[in-house]
Amino acid sequence: MAEPGRQSETAEAARPSEKLFEPPPRPEAAAPSASRLDRALPSWMRAFVRTRESGLLVAAVIIGIASGLLVSALNEAAQRLHEVLFAIPHEASLSLTRSPDAWRTIAAPMLGGLALLGLTLWAGDRFRGQLADAVEANALRGGRLSAPGSLYIVAQTLVSNGFGASVGLEAAYTQLCSAFSSLFGRALGARRADMRLLVGCGAAGAIAGAFDAPLAGAFYAMEAILGAYTINSLAPVLVSAILASMVTRTILARPESLIHAPLPQPLIELGVHLLVIAALAAAASIALMAGVALLERLWGATRMPAKWRPIAGGALIGGLGLVAPEALGAGHGALSVNLSTSPLLSQVALVLLVKSLSSAVSLSSGFRGGLFFCSLLIGALVGRLYGEGLDAVWPAATIDPAAAAVLGMAAVGAGIIGSPVAMTFFALETTNDFRVTVAALLSSALTGLIVRETFGYSFATWRFHLRGEAIRGPQDVGWMRDIKAARLMRKDFRSVAADRTIAAARVLFPVGSAREILLTDADDGYAGIVLVSDLHAATHDDSEPIAKLAQWRNNFLTAQTTIRAAVDAFDESEADTLPVLADAQSRKILGVLSEAHALRVYGRELEKQNQAFLGR
Repeated sequence: MAEPGRQSETAEAARPSEKLFEPPPRPEAAAPSASRLDRALPSWMRAFVRTRESGLLVAAVIIGIASGLLVSALNEAAQRLHEVLFAIPHEASLSLTRSPDAWRTIAAPMLGGLALLGLTLWAGDRFRGQLADAVEANALRGGRLSAPGSLYIVAQTLVSNGFGASVGLEAAYTQLCSAFSSLFGRALGARRADMRLLVGCGAAGAIAGAFDAPLAGAFYAMEAILGAYTINSLAPVLVSAILASMVTRTILARPESLIHAPLPQPLIELGVHLLVIAALAAAASIALMAGVALLERLWGATRMPAKWRPIAGGALIGGLGLVAPEALGAGHGALSVNLSTSPLLSQVALVLLVKSLSSAVSLSSGFRGGLFFCSLLIGALVGRLYGEGLDAVWPAATIDPAAAAVLGMAAVGAGIIGSPVAMTFFALETTNDFRVTVAALLSSALTGLIVRETFGYSFATWRFHLRGEAIRGPQDVGWMRDIKAARLMRKDFRSVAADRTIAAARVLFPVGSAREILLTDADDGYAGIVLVSDLHAATHDDSEPIAKLAQWRNNFLTAQTTIRAAVDAFDESEADTLPVLADAQSRKILGVLSEAHALRVYGRELEKQNQAFLGR
């Protein structure tokens, strides 16, 4: 470990503190035109939000109302596309209503793939670096979302769902509402922690409005978008969710719940059935996520260009839609029917297979959307299949199929989305039966545990993993990427040519003149470190080159090394100081960074994050 009294530490401590903690540069993902929104609102309004918790609550009210309006508009747009493209009656559910023309069922998804191809060709590289969802924005970007990039994602999702692909619109709802919240937060000049909270408010409003489930929306935001439950975040998130739900319920004239009668069986009596349903739900969750990856590899094996795959995928989706209409769209109507009626066992099995295949084909072929609602339908089918199947083979050990469907719905939703409490409240708000709460929470928690132990990721974080992002949730780790070695290093380092003799180096660097010496090769590249104490204590021949004493030749940082990676590099190399190079190829030395200074800055920033987490 580094000694606090050394000369370099004194030099670092003398640097002005504002240089150590200067605001990080704006992410490249931000659209240039969006920067005009930063702190665009009046100063008294910005101060009200920055200094008072009630200010955040007022902002959450605005976000909740706006989210309800945005969700209603997207829902109506998708419904109109369904009615026009599939020729279904007004307000009919696509997942329950067969198109009168079989050719429409095939042609509409293929046309959607063609529309996605047009969007892709039009977009080109113009949105490079701007395509982040709410989870990634809160985990890596401090809640900052790009407006153009978000609108592009919304357009892709609306086309995918509107043309019949088996994906949910909740991805578009969340993206649009979170982007609005992010831009609103930037106009308010919100702090990083407050920006993340406002994005969470937008996501809560989106899910609450989409499913008329304010509690589920609020806890989804805290679990999947914010990554924590805190007292300070509860009121704004809950207010936004409630208002969004009220707005969409008024505009869309939705019923209060999918099931109006209480569940016929006390769920506390389910006993071992909970464990079986949790295991089946975990298997279904993993199978769906792994199935998407397998189909992506199969698409790659066909050598078909990625931009053409949605058209071919649309044909497959249309074919599955001819088998069962539940294969099309997110499945809102199908879920309602599955929970409130008793379909035949063979029909349940068929719909489960078709819906799972359709969802996997949709995502693997390039359609864009969410798995939130699809996972709920698949889970309800898994639970219903277990309940009906057990009743058929062993009537004495029967479980009410409706109860099993509700538990399966919550469990698979938790396994894929990774939000067990949100799924529990969704089950409660769906049934209006408080008996469901404990059983749904237990089945959801067990399913989430099994998925994490065996698969390792929920759907959102798994997709980040496939992309190379090492994040396991929405917790804010972006600040560690903002602090780079180039900002922390000091430039007053001492260097000498590696071929200089030990005797000459002792004359140039007497004891106490420096702590370490950086060696350079013939091309002025980094060639190792020699401690001054080792230089004067060495027993080597004085005529030998100083390179004989060099250590850590292959241990260094680059200008873009993050503070977290720097701390790991110090731990691995066991060095007190490491050089900061321009890049690994040229090995040009820009400065040096000590372990003690990196740990000190890391500790200060971590304390700031803890304070933001615990309260303002």
